[in-house]
Amino acid sequence: MTEAAANALLRMRLANQHLSSAQLDDPAQLVAHLGAVQSQDYAAAKWAIGQRLRDATDASVEAAYADGTILRTHVLRPTWHFVVPQDIRWMLQLTGARIKAAMRNYARSMYLDETYFVRASSAIVRALEGGRSLTRTELGAALRDADVQVDDNFLLGQFLLRAEVDGIVISGPPRGRQHTWALLEERVPSVPALRRDEAVAELAWRYFNSHGPAVVQDCSWWSALPMADIKRGLEDNRHRLVSETIDDRTYWFAPESRNPAGAESTTVHLLPNFDEYTVAYRARELYFDPDLNRTGNPRYDVPFGDAIVACGRVVGRWKRTPRHGGAVESTWWIEPTPAMQRDLDYAASRYAAFVRNGA
Repeated sequence: MTEAAANALLRMRLANQHLSSAQLDDPAQLVAHLGAVQSQDYAAAKWAIGQRLRDATDASVEAAYADGTILRTHVLRPTWHFVVPQDIRWMLQLTGARIKAAMRNYARSMYLDETYFVRASSAIVRALEGGRSLTRTELGAALRDADVQVDDNFLLGQFLLRAEVDGIVISGPPRGRQHTWALLEERVPSVPALRRDEAVAELAWRYFNSHGPAVVQDCSWWSALPMADIKRGLEDNRHRLVSETIDDRTYWFAPESRNPAGAESTTVHLLPNFDEYTVAYRARELYFDPDLNRTGNPRYDVPFGDAIVACGRVVGRWKRTPRHGGAVESTWWIEPTPAMQRDLDYAASRYAAFVRNGA
């Protein structure tokens, strides 16, 4: 692929992910646009949302989570994601069976069968009924009171994960720095159900509209759905998605994103670990040259760490310093131009303002 073609694809991704031009103010609108936002690192995921919004703060994203306009649960790949209430049921119905299949080997190794999960889920429901929200520790105590063995903290996590995937529990309002769980049926209003083919089509649209240009394998990785499903979803979206084939790879995207409008506020972005820009693609050579990584640790690599992105490409790492105020330390893997350094300073000031206004 020529550098010009790669640059064009990356410009479109930056715009579609609302990194190069923030267009929204509401965290829920942004999460709905992206479909889901990986969020096992809670603080990092808040910044992933915040830097894509106009004038967001840590406190404003935290408030959206507390009032339930964005939710946090295990969906798609079996890891935490932010989703919006109107999407949670159909996404769980679409991907839950595959998540449970991924859990099955571990459950067998722990000698867990369906009877254990049913008993645990019943105890969790009894503990949460009536609009209660409980922390992990409190739910563990409730399970032990119901004679469900949870001496292993990881085992407790498996019971909670299964209750999430089964659509029994969802994130509740935080209690200080602790997360809580609540009953999904009590916290999330009902919405009309989608047939499976409708859900597949909707998920494909959300992904390629917000993450495109991308290939079928990328969406399959992001959603954990088979490529056959993604291809059917694309077929059902032919009226609103277009494609372009480069080097035998077919990239799909919404046609209005072909020429991104608006100037970038900065060409440098401080992306948190597990950011959608890095984690949501199977093929990563477009935005990452592994020869630049000098850490020597493949797990401390894209998409697992905080990345400096310049003109769409990962060119270094950053981290928050122990000092207060959101100051950051940066490590460039390239020789930055003066403009890049100025842009990084601006991105760091945005991050500092975001964090400072959440303290």
